[in-house]
Amino acid sequence: MTLKPAAFQRCFECWIKRLSGKRTESELDVVAIDGKAVRRSHDRAAGLGPLFLVSAWAVQRGISLGQLATEEKSNEITAIPDLLDQIDIKKSVVTIDAAGCQKNIAAKIIDGHGDYVLALKGNQGTLHDAVIDFVVRHMENDFANVVARKHTETAKGHGREDKLIYYQLPVPDDLVGRKKWKGMQTIGVVIRMSESGNRWTSDVRYYISSLKLGVKRFAACVRGHWGIENTLHWCLDVTFREDENRVRNRVLGDNLAWLKRFAISLLKQVDDKESIAMRRRMAGWNPEFLAKVLGIPTT
Repeated sequence: MTLKPAAFQRCFECWIKRLSGKRTESELDVVAIDGKAVRRSHDRAAGLGPLFLVSAWAVQRGISLGQLATEEKSNEITAIPDLLDQIDIKKSVVTIDAAGCQKNIAAKIIDGHGDYVLALKGNQGTLHDAVIDFVVRHMENDFANVVARKHTETAKGHGREDKLIYYQLPVPDDLVGRKKWKGMQTIGVVIRMSESGNRWTSDVRYYISSLKLGVKRFAACVRGHWGIENTLHWCLDVTFREDENRVRNRVLGDNLAWLKRFAISLLKQVDDKESIAMRRRMAGWNPEFLAKVLGIPTT
């Protein structure tokens, strides 16, 4: 509780950089930024809601790059720029959900020599409506009058089959507010149709991006962002039982949350077929395996 979270996290930066290794120029590096509430950390007596953490997750490398704690989910917008200042996003693609679709955040990513894929929803009403109108208008004639790229894939799991259709189009010169979004080059659309038993569901999601045309790269970025929920957040809740944490002190809660993310980063670097939960148990049972996780030579 006496350790400042920002200083505490900086102590691990060199270790994280060593875990990152070297990337080739062609290798995609997606940094997904998303928020998560520690649900049982509320303190009604002190008038505090659950601790809310905004994390940056290097998808392909399976490494937590940093986090910031806020008192409420609504503060996520102000936390994201501060988090971007803490991490290296050069030559990376930063993905953020609709809450982080803000002009200043897009500009900060471009200024940091990165690219962005930002989910677009009603919080950007005028732009959201203009993008939908543009896409629907050209979809009616199968994009005959515009340059468009399409990619389709299927995914199965947990008794459900998804069909995903990705479209990517250049941003039109006359799109409302285009000049206010630094680096914006393309619009993305994802149509997901899901079958589970006899039930069908579908949804459509829209994105703005600084990426050039390349629909498979766009698709990989979207899948990568979903990965922070399926990989990091799921592991925190199921393996580390983070949602059951009743720590109310904000500094302690922030530092413990970072240690859990750092532990996941270490465990994911181990090259075997075991789950994160099993690797965690093995690290407690076997000192040699623990040394392997920590990167300490045993000979």
